[in-house]
Amino acid sequence: MDEIDRMLIGLLQEDATRSYAALGAAVGLSGGAAHERVRKLRERGLIRRTTVEVDPVAAGRGVLAYVMIDGNTWMGDTAEALRAIPEVEEAHVIAGPASVLTKIRTSSTSELQAVLRRVFEIEGVASTQTVVVLETFFERGVHVPGPTGAPEPPPR
Repeated sequence: MDEIDRMLIGLLQEDATRSYAALGAAVGLSGGAAHERVRKLRERGLIRRTTVEVDPVAAGRGVLAYVMIDGNTWMGDTAEALRAIPEVEEAHVIAGPASVLTKIRTSSTSELQAVLRRVFEIEGVASTQTVVVLETFFERGVHVPGPTGAPEPPPR
């Protein structure tokens, strides 16, 4: 990945609806050359997908919680059961005080409680520890450093 690839990724992270002509103009390439670069970034797996960022509060999912799950068995096989719960946005096998860390968004604390009941129905789950977020300062995705010496983009 060279500096032009980094700039293209950064531009797409800012606004994935930019045309290839606009992307190319921003990095000194033709629209066709920018399109080819982006296609290759997708093929290599650097760009996994193009999506929209939804405001969770505006979408009625204003309660954010991180839930650590511990089990009485190996919890690395719970991915599909956790994926089946739509409120679970992320699930990670971790080292530390629990086996799995999840990120859950719901519309209310009573809905969060219902989701936790569903988590407890998963085979092997022995306990959970839940941390409810009161305020989010910022969230951001993976940052790909831009060209050497270029200023860092502002946080989103």
